[in-house]
Amino acid sequence: MPQIAPVTFAAGNAKKLLALPGYGLGALASIVVPRRRDLWVFGSGPGVGEGALALYRLVRRENPALTLLWLARDERDLAAAADLGIPAVLKSSRRGLFATLRARVIVVTHGFGDANRYGLRGGFVVQLWHGIPLKRINLDSPATLRTRLLPGSVVVRRMLRLMYRTAARSIDIMPAASEVSAARLRTAFDLPAHRVVVTGDPRDDLLVAGDETDRNVAARALLFAQLGIDDTGRRVVLYAPTWRDGEVDPGIPSAAEWRAIVALLEASDSTLVLRPHPHGVGDYAAGLALSDHVVLLDSARCTDVTPVLPAVDALITDYSSIAYDFSLLGRPIIFLAPDVDAYTASRGLYVDYDSFSGGTQKSTWGELLAVLAAADTDKAVRAVLVEHAASLAASHHAFHDGENTARVYRQITTRLKEHE
Repeated sequence: MPQIAPVTFAAGNAKKLLALPGYGLGALASIVVPRRRDLWVFGSGPGVGEGALALYRLVRRENPALTLLWLARDERDLAAAADLGIPAVLKSSRRGLFATLRARVIVVTHGFGDANRYGLRGGFVVQLWHGIPLKRINLDSPATLRTRLLPGSVVVRRMLRLMYRTAARSIDIMPAASEVSAARLRTAFDLPAHRVVVTGDPRDDLLVAGDETDRNVAARALLFAQLGIDDTGRRVVLYAPTWRDGEVDPGIPSAAEWRAIVALLEASDSTLVLRPHPHGVGDYAAGLALSDHVVLLDSARCTDVTPVLPAVDALITDYSSIAYDFSLLGRPIIFLAPDVDAYTASRGLYVDYDSFSGGTQKSTWGELLAVLAAADTDKAVRAVLVEHAASLAASHHAFHDGENTARVYRQITTRLKEHE
């Protein structure tokens, strides 16, 4: 099987620099191509999902007179959209470019490449982002400005910074989960305060809306359907590490650690669901071969992990913003951070890691398994983990009512009138 080059900031920035002529041509096209008042386009980096899907569904319900179109990455996304009854075109095609140039509203969750990046100028851009930042992002992180083109050049780095700052000015509204998140997004994107508005994150509505039992049942059905296996009724533990800019996940267990993990899973009648980051690097095959208590939920099976979170009984993560989302469920979160010093030095964090983890982080699987086992038998240990999750939810989510998407839609419609 051919090796796929890891996704890195350096490679992505090199492509941005090489694409500068395309941006110029797109800007010229935007002058002569009129935008349609009734056309909205949606895109999301990982595929059909995230907050863009939540907003699409609400807009379709609230304003059926609008024409809504999904901008797909590839044929797989086109098929996924068709299964959901969503009209879609390839974003990189001529139709995708023309749709972006014509759209009144352009909704993205990761970057401008979620749409056709050459057709953004003049549109009303809604940047939903994809979680509450813990690790520094965009202009707040030196890692963001790495490039393969003349990597030591100060001029190139300044050009990249200018490109990021100029691009961010295209964002008309950026919803945030809380004022904590809003403050980070404002500096990361160099946006004025009024463009980053606290509405709650649309993708988190399904974690709190409706009846808890119904949410859990639906999420388990979805999880095991995506895994392609029958629901065994076991407890579900999710391991979801973050992206490390092309580096291998240092949390991958050793052979001895895999055996200890499987022993605990079998003793506690649990399933460990491995969820590597879509751009993550690492091989988990040894654990998968060892036991059917270890299963893989990669991005090929599951584009958006948020809808299955209510099926998860305990989360294991490192620096991923999934901890903030999962905290809304009030369940144990255990932090595995074997490289906390190196990662913090390389990427930078918005807060001290101890604050994020509640000081409970472990550096080895042996230490982590002891905590996971104790959480089943020791009420005090479980209480510490649950209380920290509750504190993350209270401090990082302004709303817990399942109405985030509706607030975003109201903000868009209000600002569209001001925009005109």
